[in-house]
Amino acid sequence: CLVSRHTVRETLDMVFQRMSVEAGVIKCKAAVLWEQKQPFSIEEIEVAPPKTKEVRIKILATGICRTDDHVIKGTMVSKFPVIVGHEATGIVESIGEGVTTVKPGDKVIPLFLPQCRECNACRNPDGNLCIRSDITGRGVLADGTTRFTCKGKPVHHFMNTSTFTEYTVVDESSVAKIDDAAPPEKVCLIGCGFSTGYGAAVKTGKVKPGSTCVVFGLGGVGLSVIMGCKSAGASRIIGIDLNKDKFEKAMAVGATECISPKDSTKPISEVLSEMTGNNVGYTFEVIGHLETMIDALASCHMNYGTSVVVGVPPSAKMLTYDPMLLFTGRTWKGCVFGGLKSRDDVPKLVTEFLAKKFDLDQLITHLLNSGQSIRTVLTF
Repeated sequence: CLVSRHTVRETLDMVFQRMSVEAGVIKCKAAVLWEQKQPFSIEEIEVAPPKTKEVRIKILATGICRTDDHVIKGTMVSKFPVIVGHEATGIVESIGEGVTTVKPGDKVIPLFLPQCRECNACRNPDGNLCIRSDITGRGVLADGTTRFTCKGKPVHHFMNTSTFTEYTVVDESSVAKIDDAAPPEKVCLIGCGFSTGYGAAVKTGKVKPGSTCVVFGLGGVGLSVIMGCKSAGASRIIGIDLNKDKFEKAMAVGATECISPKDSTKPISEVLSEMTGNNVGYTFEVIGHLETMIDALASCHMNYGTSVVVGVPPSAKMLTYDPMLLFTGRTWKGCVFGGLKSRDDVPKLVTEFLAKKFDLDQLITHLLNSGQSIRTVLTF
């Protein structure tokens, strides 16, 4: 039986290798966004074969993230038409010349934050914002072109990934091989939402055991921050959201209590100071609103507190704040992907999930825009 399985695997490997050599244009379905503030259009697109150092992926499952919604609403810069989506799991369908880290048939997670392992950010142990990142909306791969066409027109990529499609092409620096046993509909969250929140607590914030943490915003990323704070040993984790329906889920993943700013006429920073005896060590803003960024900063201890900006801020907006908030000693930090190095850390997180070190089931629901959603996952 073992010999038989081994032979089947070898046969599959040979098939995939042949597909890699003979790879041509693939026609498939994709959700194309033709312009801002318009609904998605399900279209047949052409996906070109991968070029040198590129990987073509068959998408198995993709999460729907608030960042994708930002593109629709125009609060995040993008070129149109575009295929959004950046939180997925897939199988390598074919590879371009020179690809060495994955092969056809591998289960992978596309990475919106690349890791080239050569630039200053990648080489620095505290850095992760790779020079190849596309957070400014260039919408093309490393060679400056796109692999998508629809109705004879080029369609742009989104954040190095584009996962609202049956097939996508990414640069090799934007893909991580993961354990074959990983369930795609769950570990796709490690491609963005979970890692962003969890990493914000354990890597960027460096939450210490016994500390008090406050999380502003209890969506999927906010819940992941709570899970990270709990993993780091925080003794008190306070969740904050206007929507009290989210409190039960927050408590289930590790919050010790939850409050709504609506329940007091006092500033939330004063409420938290009274609740904790002025001992909030860490705050996390996971909404992306300028006002709550200031509230979160003011809510951590004036001398030794750390506040981390996790939510994506609106583009072309300026922030005004009292510099005394920082002069007294607070630390104000931001993070992309939780400060994690994508190709190194994503496979480790998948392994930890399989070892049951955290539970992703709590994060998967539906109804993003209704306010009831934690994370919606589409399977192919």
